[in-house]
Amino acid sequence: MPTPLMVRQELLNMDLTGKTYVVTGANSGIGLVTTRQLARQGATVVMGVRRVAEGERVAAEIRQETPSARLVVFALELGDLASVRAFAAEVKRHYPSLQGLVNNAGVMNTPFSHTKDGFETQFGVNHLGHFLLTNLLIDNLKAGAPSRVVNMSSFFHEFAMGRKGAIHFDDLNYQRRPFDSWEAYAQSKLANLLHARELARRLEGTGVTSVSVNPGFVRTNLLTIPLPMWLQRLVVIPVLRLSGMLEPWEGTQTTLHALLAPEVAGQSGAYYSQVARYKDPALRKGGWPLRSPNPLAHDDAVARRLWEASEALVNRTSHAGRLT
Repeated sequence: MPTPLMVRQELLNMDLTGKTYVVTGANSGIGLVTTRQLARQGATVVMGVRRVAEGERVAAEIRQETPSARLVVFALELGDLASVRAFAAEVKRHYPSLQGLVNNAGVMNTPFSHTKDGFETQFGVNHLGHFLLTNLLIDNLKAGAPSRVVNMSSFFHEFAMGRKGAIHFDDLNYQRRPFDSWEAYAQSKLANLLHARELARRLEGTGVTSVSVNPGFVRTNLLTIPLPMWLQRLVVIPVLRLSGMLEPWEGTQTTLHALLAPEVAGQSGAYYSQVARYKDPALRKGGWPLRSPNPLAHDDAVARRLWEASEALVNRTSHAGRLT
């Protein structure tokens, strides 16, 4: 695999004092590394986590490393839209102005199950929960402009274990067709990319930049290996590194670039990719930005249709934020 792309050092030295970012899934993996780095640079970070006690423990560890860290932990369960609304209400109450929203949390290759609102779990958690959260916080992001929305996608939006990434509008939640977990994951990750693209179109001229990112094949909690940790460290992890697996810090580089690089403000709607195993070898070195190899990722009609379908689904559960 090619050498991972790395953020320019001057971006990691930027003073972010006075800026506020929301990071979902902030207590582990890429979300944790993103939170830690933003805190080091002086930003206030609102940590959206499923388990508040675990989030508070992680926040305490960051404060030991960076005593000046400004962190706040709020409960967020993306598979429960009532929780998404409650989280957004807390953020709006305390932070009327935001400079960034990192839609980072997610699940991968889960067994067939449903969110509390009845959506297929991967589509519901990875896409619909973040779709609603973004809509609810959009006024705060406009108030804090220039600001950014960063959606965590994946190179699996092209193919996931051989399943092509597509949006199955006739059966988004697998109510009528056989369930395929990797196909569902590919759908959710393509949805993340299309959401960012359509959001960019709708927010043109507001000062809010919307992009999607691929962190690469990263060693995170999404990668579950049923072996003792000592054996993983001795054998499995070295082998996976040779095949292209990245450490969390390397995987976080694309998120940090999307949040901090000045040139991103002129590239709203773009897709940024770390090194990854795309089908086309020419794309495997990544790119900031990179043109997605999935033709559907560039289809504005599909992006608009997904937005309308998503809005109908989240509005079905209750009154949701809307963009005009």
